[in-house]
Amino acid sequence: MKFNSLLIHGGVEGDELTGSVNIPIYQTSTYKQEALGVTKGYEYSRTGNPTRDALEKLIAELEGGTRGFAFASGLAGITAVLTLFKTGDRVLISDNLYGGTFRVLDKIFSNFNIKYSIIDTSEIEQVRDNIKDDVKAIFIETPTNPLADITDIKKVSNIAKEKGILTIVDNTFMTPYFQRPITLGADIVIHSGTKYLGGHSDLVAGLVVVNDETLGEKLHFIQNSTGGVLGPFDSFLLIRGIKTVGVRMDRHNDNAIKIAEFLQKREEVEKVYYPGLIDHPSHEIHKAQATGFGGMVSFVIKKEYDYKKFLESLKLITLGESLGGVESLICHPASMTHAAIPKEIRDKVGISDNLVRLSVGIEDVADIEEDLINAFREVKFNG
Repeated sequence: MKFNSLLIHGGVEGDELTGSVNIPIYQTSTYKQEALGVTKGYEYSRTGNPTRDALEKLIAELEGGTRGFAFASGLAGITAVLTLFKTGDRVLISDNLYGGTFRVLDKIFSNFNIKYSIIDTSEIEQVRDNIKDDVKAIFIETPTNPLADITDIKKVSNIAKEKGILTIVDNTFMTPYFQRPITLGADIVIHSGTKYLGGHSDLVAGLVVVNDETLGEKLHFIQNSTGGVLGPFDSFLLIRGIKTVGVRMDRHNDNAIKIAEFLQKREEVEKVYYPGLIDHPSHEIHKAQATGFGGMVSFVIKKEYDYKKFLESLKLITLGESLGGVESLICHPASMTHAAIPKEIRDKVGISDNLVRLSVGIEDVADIEEDLINAFREVKFNG
């Protein structure tokens, strides 16, 4: 089955009991047992729910993994994955990944002496040189959030396998429609389902896919034991969102390329970060491992222009947290999504105060451009 068909027909299709085309919302906490120890496959909805099971099977199939897991948020999924590690273990992380991932490692897991090292995972020799005896995993984003650095998933996964450690990839920006890390050698793939997979800014969810049954059993035990599961209604919404991810991602991608090229020509803009630009340093690496470039564009506004006034002057584009919805969203990473990262680290990697991150929506691209032009006009007038 081709991938666009798999988005609609993958996982569990319909309902055998009634013939319903859509998976029903099994809004129940518990299930009747026919006798002691005799069930129809379900006992309690924290452990398993038919609507959530359908979503978990779907994301596993889309990512090419063996098992999928749905959580109450992307960070709940990340927390479950990090719970695989023990006191004294160390995780290597990309140097400008999502601030929430850094925060949970730095403020929560550090209490249990689970350590991390920040490295540039796009530099393969840096990856190899930093794998010491206590390193048990490499956690990467590619493209990174927000600077669109690209890591060669296959090369990192090969090094990780040589060393007997795990490769974990946050694939939120690309979705399995554009990039499938498990097929490139990754062991675990994570998504904030809140973003492109849901696609409509109406739910919060996390998804995790693993590449083998042993990892699957471990993660299911953690999911059931810690309980951060996704409810049946949000599972239903996420399945519905996934059905249209292909047509949406194509539009996000087309719009983002045009907006990135538009921004490169603006005198107010110092630098644009987008892997679809020919002059992006890892453009060819990304093309080799993904089929699209996504909808995320970050750019630096020159210091002589007031970035705060620019953000406040936008009308069509919404200033707010999150990304990946059908509407265009813009944020200020230094004070919003990446505020948990210390300023010295942000400055070192390039998350400056005049950096903004734009999640390009699926509106008419001319309207997005016009909104940006009007906002730039305001900062010029008041600059």
